[in-house]
Amino acid sequence: MPNNKKFIIDFDSTFTQVEALDILGEISLENHPERDDRLEKIKEVTDLGMEGRLTLRESIEQRISILEANRGQIDELVKALKKKVSKSFDRNQEFFAENAEDIFIISNGFKDFIVPVVTSFGLKEENVFANEFVYDEKGNIIDFNRDNILSQNNGKAATIKKLELTGDIFVIGDGYTDYEIKAAGLANRFYAFTENVDRPSVTAMADHIAPSLDEILYVNKMNKKYSYPKSRINVLLLENVHPVGIEMLQHEGYNVETYSSAMSEDELAEKIQNVSILGIRSKTNVTAKVLENANRLMAIGAFCIGTNQIDLETCQEKGIAVFNAPFSNTRSVVELAIAEIIFLMRNISDKSRLMHEGKWDKSANGSFEIRGKKLGIIGYGNIGAQLSVLAENLGLDVYYYDVIEKLALSNATKLNSLDELLKVADIVTLHVDGRPENKNLIGEREFDLMKGGAVFLNLSRGHVVDVKALKKAVESGKVRGTAVDVFPQEPKNNEEPFESDLKGLPNTILTPHIGGSTLEAQQNIAQFVPNKIIDYINTGNTFNSVNFPNIQLPFLKDAHRLIHIHQNAPGVLAKINQTLANYEINIVGQYLKTNEKIGYVITDINKKYSNEVIEALKKIEGTIRFRVLY
Repeated sequence: MPNNKKFIIDFDSTFTQVEALDILGEISLENHPERDDRLEKIKEVTDLGMEGRLTLRESIEQRISILEANRGQIDELVKALKKKVSKSFDRNQEFFAENAEDIFIISNGFKDFIVPVVTSFGLKEENVFANEFVYDEKGNIIDFNRDNILSQNNGKAATIKKLELTGDIFVIGDGYTDYEIKAAGLANRFYAFTENVDRPSVTAMADHIAPSLDEILYVNKMNKKYSYPKSRINVLLLENVHPVGIEMLQHEGYNVETYSSAMSEDELAEKIQNVSILGIRSKTNVTAKVLENANRLMAIGAFCIGTNQIDLETCQEKGIAVFNAPFSNTRSVVELAIAEIIFLMRNISDKSRLMHEGKWDKSANGSFEIRGKKLGIIGYGNIGAQLSVLAENLGLDVYYYDVIEKLALSNATKLNSLDELLKVADIVTLHVDGRPENKNLIGEREFDLMKGGAVFLNLSRGHVVDVKALKKAVESGKVRGTAVDVFPQEPKNNEEPFESDLKGLPNTILTPHIGGSTLEAQQNIAQFVPNKIIDYINTGNTFNSVNFPNIQLPFLKDAHRLIHIHQNAPGVLAKINQTLANYEINIVGQYLKTNEKIGYVITDINKKYSNEVIEALKKIEGTIRFRVLY
């Protein structure tokens, strides 16, 4: 295609993820007694040269003397480097093939290993300018061609002058010698490439910082693997998301910002404006007011089970997919429930407190085994069902009630009403979701229906229990013990004080919303949620989304994928297909799912299409959001 742009690309730590001489050192010094010290010295000399604190010639001389390498080891080096090509370069091989005439590799490295690597991408050997090793008769590297201008300071700039290139000249590199080309007035722009290494002394002088080749191709409107650079996707993670989740999103190439605590509605409404992906836990409320400002938001990840803290309806209307972790902390919550049931039946909390006060109260009064007791589970979802199985294995008789028809596991008994369960159970445990209709599900009336001396647990949501009614039930003895992990109002972080009417009550276990707070659960959640978000961004898959029609798609190959989210109205799919037909676009595959609010259409098309068709698809009546995946 016609192009007046010339790209000057560095090799070490730009075209490849590594410094080639560092890798050659690992090969040549493998059995050397001073291997580690020498490798460290090579790296030190490399960095000094790249930052401009050591002359280029000094850097080359010192590294060659340390290496003690030979010609036979170059082939091994080339094999290693081909596996270490920068990821964004590797995925954009079409760019190199299409623009080979206008791409020049100018490096202070060595042709001996550069040419075999870059020509495998379709680049021309005659467009490679680099140093050359000098070998002795045994093939040992003893020197370098000192007449080569690239072995001298400002050698890259001198090479550019000789080439007499026309058009716009763009330099892509990670080192000071790359910047020198722009400083000499021989390039229009210098892109500091930071995908592999970020040198502040270099980025400070750059016209543009490029975390990937995708970024450079995007700003220059050139053919690229990704429709949008991942480095421009801003991720905001609140409430101490597990480091595994942070690392996954950073590894994907996103720009990730983290906060240890929740944000207020006003704080989040301000912060959300430039955010593409939001990650929260249970204390952050994503309200309609927040979402009014969320014009770039594509997805929300709830790093927990519940999503009642998110306005799902507004998210749906704005085309924002929401994902949670419905199974990841199930075991952790169940284990806490089992432990607290045993503790409450034995009055362990009060006995432990008395011991800390120096009081010895050895008595069996008020202490019972759990075997043979009736456990009433309200809410027979993932947690309730697993609790049912474990509790039965411990000898409890299990009864459950759920507003949705659920199959009983093992010998559990399904009851037809909440009232019936409350009357029969010795132990009542809540495992319902946080929908508004469940507010004060358990109040004074429900406590009155319970057996005298019942045990009560709430590990679900704070607002589903009337706390004042629970306090009254404990003080009267109607409830002989209670364990509460969730509260209507909870501190936003560990510094805020905790206030509750339940403080100081007898045989009462209060925990700071830690039902799912085990390292195993948090790691499971931190892996599950980012995986779903990344899959949605990369492929359009909505499987396990809580507010989008669920579509699980095949892997995209040799096609472009069009994502069209629209209001669920008749005829939209026909309009999409008619638009594609008008532009003679061939459909490779198409997938549609709807719910009561929105329609979600995925269309895979062949490579040939005009940009006009994209604008036409965006203008279809009822369109909420549209994007292209490559």
